[in-house]
Order: sequence, then structure tokens, then C-alpha cells
Amino acid sequence: MYVTSSSARSGLLYALCGFALLSIGDAVIKSIAGAWPGTAVAALRYAIGAIGLGTLLFLKEGRKGFALPMPKVQLLRGFSVAMATICFFSSIFLMPLADATAIGFTSPMITAVFSAIFLHERTHATKWVAIWVAFGGVLLIMRPNVAELGWAALLPLAAAISMAFMIIGNRAVAGAGSPLLMQFLVASIAVPFILSAAFIGHFSGVDALMVGMPDWTIIARCTLVAVTASFGHWLIFMGTTRASAAEIAPMTYVQLLIAVGLGIILFGDWPDLMSLAGASIIIASGLILWRGSR
Repeated sequence: MYVTSSSARSGLLYALCGFALLSIGDAVIKSIAGAWPGTAVAALRYAIGAIGLGTLLFLKEGRKGFALPMPKVQLLRGFSVAMATICFFSSIFLMPLADATAIGFTSPMITAVFSAIFLHERTHATKWVAIWVAFGGVLLIMRPNVAELGWAALLPLAAAISMAFMIIGNRAVAGAGSPLLMQFLVASIAVPFILSAAFIGHFSGVDALMVGMPDWTIIARCTLVAVTASFGHWLIFMGTTRASAAEIAPMTYVQLLIAVGLGIILFGDWPDLMSLAGASIIIASGLILWRGSR
């Protein structure tokens, strides 16, 4: 398909706005830190998202739209996104937004490893170089956080690993249903897992995981994130209809730039030189991986 330069530029703009919305949503979630547990925030955010997506699916496709192709893989997708969300939300409650976001960008590299293991895809030398370099960047970012937070500093890495499993699941179900159905299934299946985590946390005896009655501002912020995340993913999808996926991919790193800016402005999280160096290494590794995959 021939794509004009103006169409490609509009596609990049769509993607830019979409990725920016995702980072703004992360900042909104971080603003809830200390007021409600990350597990409860994740449960409310995905419950609202599942209801909204289910409503859209019904209006667009009717009852016939609610199918469950490849249920075992759908279960993997839902569980993976549940774990990723719980780990990431908990991590940004504890550490700077930019640090958690940067470590999250290792997900493509982890996906490449999992693709070689589970899908038997060929992984050439360039990919392996990008993977090992990226984890060098992770170590630089985690250095001060591990000293301060201990094992909790591994939460964003756990989120990245979970997202990699979800991407593997996405590849397996590609073409099995409409994009809207796939979004609804991953959100609706994730909700019971996240609710279970919130329930266990509440009765664990850990004060930070106790789920009390939230005030209206928390509900409003979770609703805002559910809407902006869905709209952000729609903008990214629209971007891929106007420009190639290869052209869109590097735009994802705008999330990190916005995360750094919002972290400084809203939370006073000034990244140190080691964290900036680690983030730069991860971005460079992602670009190497992207260039080698074109």
C-alpha cells in the first residue's frame, strides 16, 4: 500500500498523542500513591475499562461479538496484563515515574527472548546485543532503587516480563477476533485476577494493602485513566493505519520523555546521571532492536 508523506506525518502525530496520553495516565495513577493500594487502583481501572469496552463491543457487534476464541491463550493474556498492571502501578507508587517507565521499555527485548524460546523464532546477533545492552541499562537504573527499596525495585522488571508474555499471547490470537473483542477479553479476564490480588492483600495484614472506601477523587482518577488509556491505544492504532508499524515504533519513547518531565514537575523526582544514562542505554537498545527488525 502506498503511503503519502502527509499521511505518514499524520500517523506519527496520532501515535505521538497516543503515547503521550499513556504517560499522562501513569502520572495520574502515581498521584494516588498512599491514598489507596496499587492492587485496588488496578482493579478499579480495569473494571471500568472492561465495562466501557464491553458496551462498545455490544453496540458495534451485538451479542455475536462476545466470543472466546482460544480460551487458554486468552487466560494467559488476561493473567499477564493483570500481573503487569499490579507490578507497574505498585512500582510507580514506590519509585520515580521515569525509572519505572524506562525499565518497562525492556519488554520488547524480553519478548525477543521469549519468542526464541516459545515460538522458535530466529534471533540474530543484533537482537542479542540489544538485549544484553538493555539489561546493562536496567542495572544502572536499579542501582539506587535497590539500595533504597530492596526487592521492591524489581517490580517494573516483573511488569516488563509480564507484558512480554502478553505480547506472545497477542501474537498467538492474532486474527482470531476483532481488535475490540481482543481488547475487551484481555481487560475482562484480567479483572478477576486483579480483584483476587486486592482481596488477598487486604487480608494479608499489611497496612499498605488495606482496601478502604475510596473518596470520589480516586474513582474519578481511575475513570480518567481508563478512558485516556483506551483513547491512547485507539490513537496509536489510527497512527498505524496512516504510517507503517516500523515508523511508529520509535515514537513509543516519547513516553519516557514525558514521564521524566511529569516526574520533575508534579513529584519533584529529578533523575540522577546514572538513571539518565541507564534510560539512554535502554532507548538505544530498543532502537537497535527496531532497526534490526525492519
